[in-house]
Amino acid sequence: MQKVLIANRGEIAVRIIRACRDHGLQSVAVYADPDMDALFVKLADEAYGLSGSRPAETYLDIDKLIDVARRSGADAVHPGYGFLSERAEFARAVIDAGLVWIGPDPHVIEALGDKVEARRIALSVGAPLVAGSDGPVDTAAEVIAFAEQHGLPVAIKAAHGGGGRGLKVAWKMEEVAELYESAVREAKAAFGRGECFLERFLDRPRHIEAQVLADKHGNVLVLGTRDCSLQRRNQKLVEEAPAPFLSDAQRESIHAAAQKICAASGYSGAGTVEFLLSVDGTISFLEVNTRLQVEHPVTEETTGIDLVIEQFRIADGLPLRLTETPTPRGHSIEFRINAEDPGRGFLPTPGAITIFDAPSGPGVRLDTGVVSGSTVPGTFDSLMAKLIVTGTTREEALKRARRALKEFRIEGVATVLPFHRAAIETEDFIGANGFKVHTRWIETDFAAALEAECRPKPPVDSHLIRTHVEIDGKRHELGIPAALLAGLGAIEGRGAGPAATVPEDLSSVTAPISGTLQAFKVEDGADVAAGDLIAIMEAMKMETQVTAPRAGKIKITAEPGAYLQAGAEVARFEASA
Repeated sequence: MQKVLIANRGEIAVRIIRACRDHGLQSVAVYADPDMDALFVKLADEAYGLSGSRPAETYLDIDKLIDVARRSGADAVHPGYGFLSERAEFARAVIDAGLVWIGPDPHVIEALGDKVEARRIALSVGAPLVAGSDGPVDTAAEVIAFAEQHGLPVAIKAAHGGGGRGLKVAWKMEEVAELYESAVREAKAAFGRGECFLERFLDRPRHIEAQVLADKHGNVLVLGTRDCSLQRRNQKLVEEAPAPFLSDAQRESIHAAAQKICAASGYSGAGTVEFLLSVDGTISFLEVNTRLQVEHPVTEETTGIDLVIEQFRIADGLPLRLTETPTPRGHSIEFRINAEDPGRGFLPTPGAITIFDAPSGPGVRLDTGVVSGSTVPGTFDSLMAKLIVTGTTREEALKRARRALKEFRIEGVATVLPFHRAAIETEDFIGANGFKVHTRWIETDFAAALEAECRPKPPVDSHLIRTHVEIDGKRHELGIPAALLAGLGAIEGRGAGPAATVPEDLSSVTAPISGTLQAFKVEDGADVAAGDLIAIMEAMKMETQVTAPRAGKIKITAEPGAYLQAGAEVARFEASA
């Protein structure tokens, strides 16, 4: 390999660019219109526009990505995480184009990406598993039948996804139909396929995972464990390595199962095998992520291994440099710094960052995709940066984390920093009387009251107006920022809804977030009660419900598919006769 095209954006693109530099490789970035001035674009050796604003027309467009690789002279592709990183068809397209794919073979991605097939492989090697459906289900009625047989709660999971998207947990029979439809919608939006399967959901489980490296010579090595239990909406917020409060037997069981699953599937590259650990000690295989994880830095900090460079070495056909699981050197905790408002239920808050003042000092690492002046678009993930804090012990890591989180200052958008500061002070997280954090801890046990942040101003219009110019007789496309032509924020974005407004009375039902209005769940003119579901919005790849603030008759005023700013009107209550 000489030149790597990075088929991703944000902090992971920055991370890979830096690894390329450390390893003596050239880097090629690709960017959607809203990312034209992003940090990763500026740091890459070359950068190419993808002519679009949304995932489907940019980072999910295989033909565009392969074309950029051809035009730039890249000879390898690193997919990062998310987007196309676990899509076998992308891996095949890369290989068919004569490029090096930095990841496992396509057939392995296909097998492990199909959660039903992954369960079969796990069963074949004796990995622990809870009850699940034999394959994808086609209707909500099948979910109900499964729940009647195995009991509630039931997890409805995207068969071809991961990262918490397309995952819904039904706790009551009456919510099964809506949750099944929601899981299918999220799966289609995030992964392009809506098939879902079922598993018995373990109540209050911890989320434990094993980091694996495997070369193309049959060597499979487990580097250690991570705990990723602290989540909201099935999306991780805090991760640490090694996973604390495990018995030797539990750790050995997880290591052995992860190694056997990857060996049986012919895995190569960096990957993660995930498990659930119930309060009674039951361990159950969850899935395999056939890519680099967001939380990989905590493993790097506790092993001294650069996982991205190891991915490069494995893709070049080199053997692993280690033969045994390394002994962890200290303890590391990662805090995801998302543009979300924990005081409003972790609603995404895209906007412009006016101040980004990060901490430093002993034991502090920052992986970031933003700086002061960066814009967080509403069309992509809410992750801005990752704060990784390491100490010789977990107690020292926590002390350093308190210091670093206190120093961290971000303004312009709401962030999860207030939550992190509060969470690490709880007895449940500190674990003096046992570690009591579980995957639904935020929804069920986290008691701190966090104030809602002021909503940020809507981001300025970031799309490009495209035209063509002729230079030396050759036609070139020219992209000009709309805001540059018409004054910042003066032009309404393509497909954008009305600017955010504050209703003067209680007759408006407004958008709780800036995002796409996916669908209405009531008919125009319907009578609703306070709290009834009116519509579904999507922002930063997650669905958010729009509910009725009071009872009355609804008049729909927005169009499904429109992009609305937070506070924009979705519907109105008709005046009483």
